[in-house]
Amino acid sequence: MGTLLHGRGVALGACFDELSLSRPDLISSIHREYLVSGCQLLETNSFGANRFKLAAHGVQARVLEINSAAARLAREAAELAGRSVWIAGSVGPLGVRLAPFGRVSPEQASEAFREQIASLASGGVDLILLETHTDLEEIRLAILAARSVAPGIPVAAAVTFTRDDRTLLGDTPSQAALAMAQAGADVIGANCSGGPAQLLRVLPAMRQAVPGIPISVMPNAGWPEQVGGRIMSPAGPGYFADFGPAFVEAGASIVGGCCGTTPDHSAAMRLALEAPSRRSFVLPSAPVETAELVGEAPGPTGLASTFAAGRFAISVELDPPRGFTAHKLLAGAQLLGDAGADALHIADSPMARMRMSPWAACHLLQQDLGLESVLHFPTRGRSLLRVQGDLLAAHALGVRNVFVVMGDPTSVGDYPEAMDDFDLAPSGLIRLIKHEFNAGVDHSGADLGGSTSFFVGCALNPSASDIGRELRVLHRKVANGADFILTQPVFDPAALGLCLSRYGDLFGPLPIPILAGILPLASQRHADYLHNEVPGVQIPDPLRRRMSGRGPEEQAEGQRIAWELIEAVSQIARGIYLMPAFNRYDLAAALIEIVRERIPAVPARPG
Repeated sequence: MGTLLHGRGVALGACFDELSLSRPDLISSIHREYLVSGCQLLETNSFGANRFKLAAHGVQARVLEINSAAARLAREAAELAGRSVWIAGSVGPLGVRLAPFGRVSPEQASEAFREQIASLASGGVDLILLETHTDLEEIRLAILAARSVAPGIPVAAAVTFTRDDRTLLGDTPSQAALAMAQAGADVIGANCSGGPAQLLRVLPAMRQAVPGIPISVMPNAGWPEQVGGRIMSPAGPGYFADFGPAFVEAGASIVGGCCGTTPDHSAAMRLALEAPSRRSFVLPSAPVETAELVGEAPGPTGLASTFAAGRFAISVELDPPRGFTAHKLLAGAQLLGDAGADALHIADSPMARMRMSPWAACHLLQQDLGLESVLHFPTRGRSLLRVQGDLLAAHALGVRNVFVVMGDPTSVGDYPEAMDDFDLAPSGLIRLIKHEFNAGVDHSGADLGGSTSFFVGCALNPSASDIGRELRVLHRKVANGADFILTQPVFDPAALGLCLSRYGDLFGPLPIPILAGILPLASQRHADYLHNEVPGVQIPDPLRRRMSGRGPEEQAEGQRIAWELIEAVSQIARGIYLMPAFNRYDLAAALIEIVRERIPAVPARPG
C-alpha cells in the first residue's frame, strides 16, 4: 500500500492512513489492483492509524473514523471481486517507545491498541494483522488488546528483523515466535526485514519454536534504497516469486509481500505457487559486513565543551549488554539523549560480571546515535601491555572521554577465580594517559605516531570511612592530570560540601569540575539494600524513613528525593552523574527534563 501510494506522488511525510477519508478512490484503486493480481487477502490502509502516529498529523481524534473507513474500502473492493477474499486489519507499532526505553506506559499502549483494533473490528475485518513490530512487549500488549475488544476475530502477529536476524531490541526468531504464541496469537510470523532470503533463514527457527501454529511470511523486496528522491526496492517480481514455493516448503501458511512489493510481485508469486513443478531455491549465505573505524576527532570532547560553556552537565550511566546485540542499549540511550543528557557512561563489567566490551558500546552510541560517550576504564585485571592496547583501540574508535577507576574485584562476580592483578593504580594510569599518550608516546617512550586527546575523569567517595586518605588520593589524581571527577551516589549533600571544603583546606580550591552521583531510590527495600550492603553508600535515616510505608508511591517518592538531591548538589557541583536503578531509563529521562528546565546553567558561586 505504502509503496504504491508513494509511487503515485504521495509524499513520504504525508499521513497515508488519512487518505482513506480524503482520497478513498485512490485507496480503492490500489485494493482492486491487488485483487486482479490474484491476492486472497487484502490489508486495510491502517498501518499507522493509532492515536500516537496520527497525532503527528493532528488527526488523532479521528482514529475511529479513519480505521472504519479503511476497513470499509477494503471490504467494498473485495465484494466487487466476486470471490472469497479475507480482509486483514493492519495494525503497526505505535511509533513510540514503551517504558523503560520510552515514556509510554503499558496501560497507555494497551488503550491505544484497543481503540484502533475496536475501530477495525467495527468496520468488518476478518483478521487482525499486527505487523512490523520490533518490541515483544508491545506486540504482546497488542495481542491481548485484540483479544479483549475483538474476541471473535483471529489474530496474526508478525515481527521484523534487522540484518543480524534479530529484532531491533535483540530478540531471536525463536524468542519472538514463543512470545507471540504465548500471548495468544493464532498465526505468528515475520514481515518487512531485509528481503526474501533473510526471512527464508528466519522461518525454520520460528517454526521449530512453535511447530503447531500457522506461520506467515511477508518480506520486503530487498533492502530499500533512495534513488532520485524516491524509495526503491531492488528485488523484481521474478526473483521474489522464486521464494514463494520455498516459503511453503519451509512451512509457511501465508505468503505475501511488504515494502517495495507491488501487484506484479503478488501475481508472479501466485503463478509460482500454482505451477505444476515448483522451483527449489538455494539459500545464499548471509553477507558479512565490516565496520569502518573512526579516526581521531579534533578539538575538545563534547563533555569538555559542556563544562567550558558553563552548562550544568548531565551524564547517565548505562550497563553494556550481556550478549552481542546492543539494540536495547541503543534504545535506552536514544531516550536519554532526546531528554537532554550531555554524555552517556558505559560501565566496564559492573560487579565483575561478564558484559560486552565497553569501548565497543561507546563506539555504537557515537556512530549510530551521534551521542557523547564516556568509557569506564578499570585498571584491575589489566596488565600494562593490555592497558595501552585497549586505550589505543578506544581512541581509534573515536572514544575520548575516559573515566579511570580501580574496578570491582573479580571475587564478587561471575568468574571469582579470574586474574585480579594490575600494574597501575588509577592515579598512575591517569598520569600515563595525560603525560604520555596525550604527548604522543607510550609508557616506554616509543612514538605513537601522534598524540591522543583523551579527557580523563577520576573517582571520589565523599562518604569514605578514611576521608583523609580519600582526599590525598584525589589530590594525587588531580596532580597527575585528571580533568573531571565523578562521585559515588550522594544522599547527603552537606557531607559532599564538607568533603570539598576539607580538600580546599588541605590543598587549595579544587581546580576541576565535579559531577555528583545521583542514584534514584526505587523502593524501601532498594534503599535498605544500598545502605546495608553496598560499600561506600550511606543513606541518612530521614531519607530511608521517607521511603518506608509508601506502597505504590515508593517510586514516585524516590524520584522526588532524587530531584531534591540534584537541586542541592547543583550549588556545589558542575553537574550530575545519574545512575538509573534497574535500567529505568524512562524515569531517568523524566528527571533529566526537570533538570534541563530548572537548572540550565551552573549556578553562580559566592566569591
